[in-house]
Amino acid sequence: MNNNRILINKLKSFENINSNILNIVLALFGTLLLALSAKIQVPFWPVPMTMQTFVIFLIGLTYGVRLSFVTVALYLFEGAIGLPVFASGGGIAYLTGPTAGYLYGMLFASVVISYLANLGFSKTYFKSLISLTIGSIIIFSIGIIYLGSIIGYQKAVAVGLLPFIPSELFKVALAVALIPTIQKVIKK
Repeated sequence: MNNNRILINKLKSFENINSNILNIVLALFGTLLLALSAKIQVPFWPVPMTMQTFVIFLIGLTYGVRLSFVTVALYLFEGAIGLPVFASGGGIAYLTGPTAGYLYGMLFASVVISYLANLGFSKTYFKSLISLTIGSIIIFSIGIIYLGSIIGYQKAVAVGLLPFIPSELFKVALAVALIPTIQKVIKK
């Protein structure tokens, strides 16, 4: 895995740790953060509003492409085998139910955000904003397409996108404020 851009590798205290062990720890830590962020929610139907997309943004901006993919894929696997990592529990039904498209969208978004970060889209506030906006579009597009196939597309937009725009803008702004600032501090 390309460890040159992983933010944590820029910290001096992690320099002498075996990269394979560090990647495993980071992947497990990422799945833990995703599981915890799924539990921070405001009830909506059919998709609860959670902090998962914020954690996806952090993973995408700070992990390499492969580590982002492995982390989110591992999270989906944990949920598929029944671990209660999703907003309302776990099990294979979550990967086929109304929220499945959003979960799969998070996988693709983390990879795209990470790829863009490799191109320097995590170093400035403006480029981070572009990257995270693209990531949000990916998550919501896949989520709405999947949800729309179940409940109809007009209703999917009404209940699966529009209520979440304000909170998504907040999460994007928070991640944009954090990551480039942390990178600037670490460089000093």
